[in-house]
Amino acid sequence: MPSDEKEIDFFADGEPLRSEPRGFAPDQMVTCEACLRANAPTRTSCLYCAAQLPATEANAALQKPTLRKLEKWEEGFNTILLPDGSAQLSQETFRQAADLLQLKPEELERIIEAGKPLPLARAASLNEASLIERKLAEAGFMPVLTISDSELLPDESMVKHARALELTEDGFVAFASGGSETWRASWSEVLLLVAGRLFVRRIETEERKGRRTENELVDARELSADESVLDIYTTQNNIGWRIGANNFDFSCLGAQKGLVAAQNFSTLVRILRERAGAGGSHYDDSYNAMRHALSIVWPLEQQTESRGWRRARIGRVNTEAVTSSGNETQFTRYSRLLYYLRAHQTELNT
Repeated sequence: MPSDEKEIDFFADGEPLRSEPRGFAPDQMVTCEACLRANAPTRTSCLYCAAQLPATEANAALQKPTLRKLEKWEEGFNTILLPDGSAQLSQETFRQAADLLQLKPEELERIIEAGKPLPLARAASLNEASLIERKLAEAGFMPVLTISDSELLPDESMVKHARALELTEDGFVAFASGGSETWRASWSEVLLLVAGRLFVRRIETEERKGRRTENELVDARELSADESVLDIYTTQNNIGWRIGANNFDFSCLGAQKGLVAAQNFSTLVRILRERAGAGGSHYDDSYNAMRHALSIVWPLEQQTESRGWRRARIGRVNTEAVTSSGNETQFTRYSRLLYYLRAHQTELNT
């Protein structure tokens, strides 16, 4: 390439020449206490070893959250928007918030317009989440709350699946799936009912390995399934019981039991709402409407599993893989978020 073309490309931006140095001065850099390497003062964690960087008065104003995509095994800290219908955000506040959260303006607008508690960001550390909360407050944004993944995604012992219910005048008895465990609760103890829909999509592909060309798609199959679910939370503890329409014995409905699971599920939800509602419980079925806004920060889980290879014919080898995606983790997070806010309502209002 001729030298004059290089010069044209280099100065194409048309920016005025500046005498000040780009980046940060050496005395502005923050030394990591773990690996002793220098980091930009905008960082909250070390670029090289991911250790938390010390916070100082000098870098407090410069720090920005990294908000990297977390691995599946990592515990995150979620910044939750607490909608304030009376809040009036200026364009500058909106712009600053979108930039800080690394969201597109239309994404942040969708979250705000939903009018429900929704995640704005998922940080890798409590320090980073606290930084987001502080920066949003300084910008005059709506109130937010930081909640860890451990509070939204408890271990399996905290999420029970019910295979049947026994309804009484005073309450109900839940029977656990795959075991003899039972759980009793009175109608007045029911705190929250959360309804939603779970779906799973599987794509099975078979490819022919090419020797000199790209792999050739031989066959593809798509399978999908969905199920209506209801989570029940009480004041007894923070354990939630989940009823799934496809794996439940609706004998508790008695004469009201029908032949179609979907109809039986709707009847059961109506009965639970009526009896628990008299005791002051709350029913929420907003998940299906909130899914797209939730996916901005809490995307659907997707994984691809290889099924190995098989010989199609002499000299030909095919490989098989299954890609599956589902929303169970997303729904559980949202359900537990609603429960957390309901259980701590008094504290949050003070």
